[in-house]
Order: sequence, then structure tokens, then C-alpha cells
Amino acid sequence: MNPPPAPHRIRTAFRATALAAVCLTVAGCSVFGGSQADSDTGASGPSGGMKIALITHGAEGDAFWDLVRKGAEVAAAKDGVELTFASDPDPAGQAKLVRDAIADKVDGIAVTLAKPAAMRGAVAEARAAGIPVVGLNSGIDAWRAQGLLAFYGQDESVAGRALGDELDARAAKHALCVIHERGNVAVEARCAGVRKTFAGQTENLYVDGTDLDSVTDSIAARLRQDPTIDEVVTLGAQFALAAVDSVDDAGSKAEVATFDLNKDLVEAVKDGDVQFAVDQQPYLQGYLAVDGLWLHRTNGNTSGGGVAPVLTGPAFVTKKNIAGIAGFAAKGTR
Repeated sequence: MNPPPAPHRIRTAFRATALAAVCLTVAGCSVFGGSQADSDTGASGPSGGMKIALITHGAEGDAFWDLVRKGAEVAAAKDGVELTFASDPDPAGQAKLVRDAIADKVDGIAVTLAKPAAMRGAVAEARAAGIPVVGLNSGIDAWRAQGLLAFYGQDESVAGRALGDELDARAAKHALCVIHERGNVAVEARCAGVRKTFAGQTENLYVDGTDLDSVTDSIAARLRQDPTIDEVVTLGAQFALAAVDSVDDAGSKAEVATFDLNKDLVEAVKDGDVQFAVDQQPYLQGYLAVDGLWLHRTNGNTSGGGVAPVLTGPAFVTKKNIAGIAGFAAKGTR
């Protein structure tokens, strides 16, 4: 019988402005840079001291990134590496987190490229320092140009086109595509993909995704203005639930469909409040990003050969197949 893997340390943060407050580590707390315990003892850490930083553009409190983090943590536990999870929705702040990881001399970085231009310099600095970098979730059109080893995620344009086809199959005529983060290349690509294949009318509505009450009000106001809108497409599970309230508030007959999934949305799909969800499997993205970096170091592997992304979606979740997924969602892994 093989001995159990060495324990790993996970240091977690959600915003650059509050990293120290929420950082978690066994040996001591610092978002990047060794803990005082490490510096005093000279301990090399688990798996020969391998350290991986996963740095995203997610906002604090967004349940989507909890799924990414959980997948990353499971991979870190399996591989016996030290994992730091940090996030900042401000692209300058996210780039700074990458530079902090470089200064900490991590052995690998996994990063989202929601705003690729803002991350280009920091990614180049990581590569110049000899640190392998992989992408996940956002940046499928940018990762190769920036020299990343691999990419794990969904082709958002493909997913959007698939959703547009599904709306046609459901005889929708006028779709309102709700964009909760202006300038995020991934969410913009989703609505653009819908427009390419959906035979009906598609219009974009930009909302403040950091304020769900405002999202609900903005969608409801647009539905009141134009009763021909018969489909609301949101780009995140929490926004779909807000849209359900918007439809009720506006007295609209519009249906709601969405990208992404969480345990609350599972119930909404079961009840028929949301028609379907396009799941990009964020847990899988976090898991593969960490495991891919570990495999690259320990076995020289490069996912997709460094030329093709590893796709984690789109996977359609509907009332027909929700029962098989509900248990995983309840555990917080789908």
C-alpha cells in the first residue's frame, strides 16, 4: 500500500485589498512569500517545495470561483503541492498578484485572461523568470499568443452559438443577453456567439454585476419597456436567479436561460423557473490547471500539446438530466 500523500497547504484570498484578512495557511499567513515558520525552520514544504499560484479575476463572494477553488484544492491535495488562490476583479490588481507570485518564486502559475492586454506584461515577466504559466476560464483566444503552456476552459463563442441553436429549437424570437462585466472577453464572446446562430433578435443589456439588486431592476425595466422580449439570457448562475425575479417583477412572460451552474440554480431548473444552463464545469477547470502544472513539472507533460485548448464545456443541463447532476451540485463540485 502506498503511503498517503504529503499534506498540502492552501492559502486563499479573494481580493487584493483584503488578502491578509482572508488568507488561510497551516504554517502561517501570507498571501505570497513564505510564512515566518518556513523562514525560521528552512522547511522545503510538500512535494519538494512545489508552489502553485492560481490567480483569477473573480469578484469577492462570487460562488462560481468557489467551484474553481475547490477543484484546485483537490488537485493540490492529490499532488502534494502548496496552493495559493488569489483574485482581484481589477485587471491592474490581478497583474500585481501575478508579479507577487513571481517574487515569491512559485513553481507554476495558473491565471485567467479576462482582459488579456492588461495581463500581457505580468505573464511575460513570469515566463522570463522561468515560471510555467497555464490559462483557465478566460482567454481562449489569447493564451497561445502570450506563450502559455496550456488552457483549460470553454470556447465561449462555441458555447454561445450552441445556446443560440437551443433558443431556435425552443422557438424564441427576441433574446435579451445580459452582460454583467463590460470588457470581459469571455462574457462578450458568449453574447456574440448567441447572435451568430439565433435566428431571432438579440440585444445586449449591460448591468453592474457587483450589485444583484441593480441587476434585477435593470432587467425588469427593460422587460417592461419591450414586451416582445421572450427570452432572457444571463451569463452566470446568480444572474439567472435575479432574472427570474425580474420576470416576475415586470409581469413578463419571458423565459430565462443561462450560462453556468450552481446548487441554487439546480433547483430553479428542476422547478422550471430556468429553462437550462450551459455548464463550463469550473471545478474541472481549477482541478486541471493545478494538475497540469504538476504533471508538467514531474513528468514533462503539456496538455493539448501546447497548441489546442482542453475544453471543459459546453455541457447543457436541462430538466431532463438535472437529477444526475443535483447531487454533485449539492456537494459544491458542479
